[in-house]
Amino acid sequence: MENPLRQGIRLEQAAEPCTVVIFGASGDLTKRKLVPALYRLVQQRLLPAEFGIVGLARTEMSDDDFRVKMRESVAQFSEAKTVDDEVWQSFAQGLYYLTADIGTADDYRKLAGLLERIDRERGTGGNRLFYLSVAPRFYAAAVEQLGRAGLTKPKDGSWVRVIIEKPFGSDLESARLLNQQIHASLDESQIYRIDHYLGKETVQNLLAFRFANGIFEPLWNRHYIDHVQITNAEAVGVEGRGGYYETAGVVRDMIQNHVFQVLSLVAMEPPAHLGSEAVRDEKIKAMTAARNFTPERVKAECVRGQYGPGSIDGKPVPGYRQEEGVAPDSTTETFAMLTMYFDNWRWAGVPFYIRSGKHLPKRVTEIAIQFQTAPHQLFGADVMEQVTPNQLIIRIQPDEGITLRFAVKVPGQITHIRDVNMDFRYGTSFGVQLAEAYERLLLDCILGDSTLYARKDMTERGWEIVMPILDYWAGTKGEGSFPNYEAGTWGPQAADELMERNGSRWRRP
Repeated sequence: MENPLRQGIRLEQAAEPCTVVIFGASGDLTKRKLVPALYRLVQQRLLPAEFGIVGLARTEMSDDDFRVKMRESVAQFSEAKTVDDEVWQSFAQGLYYLTADIGTADDYRKLAGLLERIDRERGTGGNRLFYLSVAPRFYAAAVEQLGRAGLTKPKDGSWVRVIIEKPFGSDLESARLLNQQIHASLDESQIYRIDHYLGKETVQNLLAFRFANGIFEPLWNRHYIDHVQITNAEAVGVEGRGGYYETAGVVRDMIQNHVFQVLSLVAMEPPAHLGSEAVRDEKIKAMTAARNFTPERVKAECVRGQYGPGSIDGKPVPGYRQEEGVAPDSTTETFAMLTMYFDNWRWAGVPFYIRSGKHLPKRVTEIAIQFQTAPHQLFGADVMEQVTPNQLIIRIQPDEGITLRFAVKVPGQITHIRDVNMDFRYGTSFGVQLAEAYERLLLDCILGDSTLYARKDMTERGWEIVMPILDYWAGTKGEGSFPNYEAGTWGPQAADELMERNGSRWRRP
């Protein structure tokens, strides 16, 4: 039975001995994120000495070759940009490499033998974490082969867990099929669908901010909040991934996973306790209340866009259709705005405006809660028109922090009112470097805490919400013209016009 206090005491728990097996160990994610994160956990003594890592990929490599490459990766990609020799010596002793192919059954027998050897040499106790850092088309095959080799069934009180990267499916049908395929070999409690956004400190702080303070939660409803804006902006374009992006688009790539996870934390009800299932139950309840999209709603309340040539930081950049791997007449969206409503007592009638896009002016992810205006303009319309409504801005990246914007009188004999900010920044308040998202998420999985991982119902609900939008846009490719916004701007004019029709305007981060 899950311990309701687990989340609250998580850093006081001792991680059990285990072996982490990384499929796709020759790839970028392993060298940039996974091994540097595991090294940092060992350096901080959050993982025990009885710990091992197996890198698995088709590239021919020895254990020593793998250790040399991973040391270079830690030196290059860890925050400190240095390697502690003493820590590394201990860490490197637990690094192994196996040349293997995902579809070859005999290679899984070799893996089983290596894991048994590590259990004997390192005392890892049969606890295993498999990380699928491979192309999505290999997820089902890898899990099936692990099951056939008997590697998904824990023995003698040990545990087996599998982390699966996004994207989890490319539409509702494929997501349901993938869930069905992996459940043939794994229980839901063994499956950890990772979304690195949930490992960010500010996202986690949403729970503490909402439920540890008595001042904000009473205002967190339709009586006091006018609307909510969630902005997920990237300054970069497709960065050589045009072929992939042509099959995805921003709704599949960002909104139905990253943005919806953040949205659910904003919209959810207070959980009964902070155990993982209680939190995830409230998140899915909120998303279940999301109003379904009809063709009429998509046409009136959603906007899609694609960037054309422009400039970022004063440097010219090509339009999406000029990117490598992109069709010259592509209608793939690189920007999307969705207007969402939750049909429940807390949020009835409150619009949630979501936008995500590439080649926007800056990289920023933030939540802006806009409160209703004062019921009576005591200071007169001329004075108050210079003041924006009160806003609470939760910045997820970069410069993580929280800002409360409110109106004050400017000193002087004449009454002038203007906005001021009350700021909290993690860096200045705590004077510490925030942990990488993968550090938190990997440690949570080793501890068996799935709070920050997506459950089966959440992944499928995300696809249920966006599929009517994607289907409508696929059937109306001839409507409108692309590109419809210049790289380096905040998206198509239609997104601003939609807000203006509703009496609002987008915040400029």
